[in-house]
Amino acid sequence: MSGTGGDLTILDLVLEPLQYDFMIRALTTTVIAAVLCSVLSCWLVLIGWSLMGDAVSHAVLPGVVLAYILGIPFAIGALVFGLLAVVGIGTISATSRVKEDAAIGIVFSTLFALGLVLISVTPSQTDLNHIIFGNILGVSSTDLLQVGGLAAIGLALLLLKRRDLTLYAFDPIQCHALGISTRWLRALLLGMLALTSVVSLQVVGVVLVVAMLIIPGATAYLLTDRFSRMLLIAPVVSVTCAVVGIYLSYWIDAASGGLVVVTQGLIFVTVYLLSPRHGLLSQLRTSRRPVETPASGEIPTPASAVGESSA
Repeated sequence: MSGTGGDLTILDLVLEPLQYDFMIRALTTTVIAAVLCSVLSCWLVLIGWSLMGDAVSHAVLPGVVLAYILGIPFAIGALVFGLLAVVGIGTISATSRVKEDAAIGIVFSTLFALGLVLISVTPSQTDLNHIIFGNILGVSSTDLLQVGGLAAIGLALLLLKRRDLTLYAFDPIQCHALGISTRWLRALLLGMLALTSVVSLQVVGVVLVVAMLIIPGATAYLLTDRFSRMLLIAPVVSVTCAVVGIYLSYWIDAASGGLVVVTQGLIFVTVYLLSPRHGLLSQLRTSRRPVETPASGEIPTPASAVGESSA
């Protein structure tokens, strides 16, 4: 969209988009999705589940198309197929010689291709390609309520089980020795992955969901050695990028979801280069110095990290 013409002040740049209800809904929905994605991304980055996030986010596509065909909420179809993908990956890797990474590739590519086929053969008065690339400016009040409800459930579960999930991320063997079911925690994380993919679907589409699930956590990981701080830094970074991306999409008339992810990517590159302790330039400066022993409470120490997460 273009501005009103003439000289614009900073206040005009901020307030003009808020005159439109669709922009307010877009901002609210994107911020909600950004918070949930960023919190979950902290655990995904530590466990190394980037590929799993990619798989689940793509696998929900046929569920969304089938939900459209059946006239039911998109979230139901997406959630069903997200869970189906998780179960399929686990079953293949557990009952055959195929390793998990190969199982992930098989399941997500097959389901994503199925979704593309369904889109191509489904008569529709609406552009179903919005499912792939997102349609945040078209979010309705009903969609906003649905996203808000699902996000509230997801955040509540993650925060309620944060200590167990953190211990599982750092040391699953110790977690099991303490009598905590690692299988249940894995299932919980996978379920949250499917739920979060559904929440983010409207914002960036299935193609870019994985970026919102990984970039905030990776950025925070380069900025702190304490997991409790990661859980604060990641949402701040993600929400800031979400707001900046939506505003940029208004003023330069470009894809909203794409700009949100591009903004996150630029922030990550900046942190990757300039982070005081873990940035590339800092590493180059200190590469000849003796290696320091991690202090108590830093991420390399599982037990202390769990203690920090409960703070």
